[in-house]
Amino acid sequence: MLHEPSVAVVLPCYKVTRHIMGVLARIGPEVSAIYVVDDRCPDGSGDFVEAHNTDHRVRVVRNAVNLGVGGATMAGYQAAIADGHDVLVKVDGDGQMAPELVAHFVAPILEGVADYTKGNRFYDLAHIGRMPRLRMIGNAALSFMAKVSTGYWDIFDPTNGYTAIHAKVAAHLPFDRISKRYFFESDMLFRLNTVKAVVMDIPMDAHYADEVSNLKVRAILGEFLSKHLRNFGKRIFYSYFLRDMSAASLHLLLGVFLMLFGIGFGVYEWSVSALRHVLASPGTVMLAALPMIMGLQFLLAFLMHDTQAVPRQVMHKRLYDGRLRAAPPADASTG
Repeated sequence: MLHEPSVAVVLPCYKVTRHIMGVLARIGPEVSAIYVVDDRCPDGSGDFVEAHNTDHRVRVVRNAVNLGVGGATMAGYQAAIADGHDVLVKVDGDGQMAPELVAHFVAPILEGVADYTKGNRFYDLAHIGRMPRLRMIGNAALSFMAKVSTGYWDIFDPTNGYTAIHAKVAAHLPFDRISKRYFFESDMLFRLNTVKAVVMDIPMDAHYADEVSNLKVRAILGEFLSKHLRNFGKRIFYSYFLRDMSAASLHLLLGVFLMLFGIGFGVYEWSVSALRHVLASPGTVMLAALPMIMGLQFLLAFLMHDTQAVPRQVMHKRLYDGRLRAAPPADASTG
């Protein structure tokens, strides 16, 4: 007898008591279990749900300390994996995400064409106008950073928290090293690329009403930029030098070397010319310009390879069907 896939929804809760019951009521019968994670909420979200809930699928998970949206999500993942569920869907409890879309996020995973699905609020141009302008510009900037750092050049809206993941893939991620706060979704994409998981965007609309977002785009742009640069360096090292060496690795090395040489030589000769008040000879100019031109060509060749290296083979179909390894504790050090 074939195993019927089981879907679990994880709902991180922090100051969402006004919306959480409405969200729970809209979760359809395709979901087998719902994990409400009280992330040390000052409003007592866990107690509130237990007092008002009548849905037998709901289980409250409590974090001893506030771990942020990422830590709360991973606590829910751990509980769902331990209970043997196959697909884990993360939905925010503030009502911005339609629970009716769960089936759309789960379908590509159950069909074996994706390991991880995520929402994309920019897919339908008719819906973009509803998004606050500052949030729209901020998300566009964050999306470009994420493409570079994660290697998933064909996705957008990386901070979108509406996601689904196959439990086998989730169990192979280093929960103890994934960012636990607002960088969680972007860091997840970086970690998924390290295991060559297939990621797919799911078009969706976002609803903006009286909910209060704790994410302030202007406040986190600098932090996100530094973390994206860190992840970009790690990804390049892992993919092109540690796990594999290819023509793209050579293109990158030559491109960087020639660009740095051309810029360094050009700056040096310009300084000498400025001090002596003489014009640099055409040959000297070419000795600076030619390495930069060649270096740029090598870097463009590397970029072309990198954009075509997006994972295409679904990971969870390659994994054995035995017992999933236990995930690390949710409150472990992020490293």
